[in-house]
Amino acid sequence: MSDPSERSATVSVVSPSGTAGATVGLPAEIFGAKVNVPLIHQVVVAQQAAARQGTHAVKNRGAVRGGGKKPYRQKGTGRARQGSIRAPQFTGGGVVHGPVPRSHEQRTPKKMKAAALRGALSDRAAHGRVHVVSGFTDGDQPRTSEALAVLVSATGVPPSAAPVLVVADAADVVTWKSLRNVPGVHLLDPGQLNTYDVLVSDHVVFTEPALATFVARAGAGSRQTPTHLQPEDAAP
Repeated sequence: MSDPSERSATVSVVSPSGTAGATVGLPAEIFGAKVNVPLIHQVVVAQQAAARQGTHAVKNRGAVRGGGKKPYRQKGTGRARQGSIRAPQFTGGGVVHGPVPRSHEQRTPKKMKAAALRGALSDRAAHGRVHVVSGFTDGDQPRTSEALAVLVSATGVPPSAAPVLVVADAADVVTWKSLRNVPGVHLLDPGQLNTYDVLVSDHVVFTEPALATFVARAGAGSRQTPTHLQPEDAAP
């Protein structure tokens, strides 16, 4: 991972026709933050731990069926004394100190989660893998073929070859219905964007409304809201 630039970056906005016209700015405080690899690792581990069900369990000798009768007499056999064939040393016996149902959740402060997400997005932006589209279809009907063509135009590769994370508002039904069944495409609402899903995706594609929503939620909306720039006004 390389250190991203401290200045705000601009990316071209891809239209449903597949052409890039105006540009949009990516706030440096979100997409140009320092990449803290240990912090990102800690947050991802905690996120994966919280996703565990924690329903694992084994039976101890009291829960295993059978073994109520003493297998043989106490003395006179020359063998070690035993009280049950369901003791841990016997095959089919109980398990000692085995796993029990519990929660694997780890406490992670909100500021750590936010910093890790900024670092993951900054790494993707530094490598030119954050893209913005004005929309995926021209009409108000879901079109998977059109949406897939826009996605390939924005990223340069099909999602089957490089996993893509598409961030779109949950109210954008057309986008969700157009891309929800495409292999290699993962859809998220801006409020659900997280470090793990960014890291497991080669490209992150925002719709313009979703980018504005995410920037506002991340706290950069009042300082620098993404605005359209004409190509001649964009930073070199």
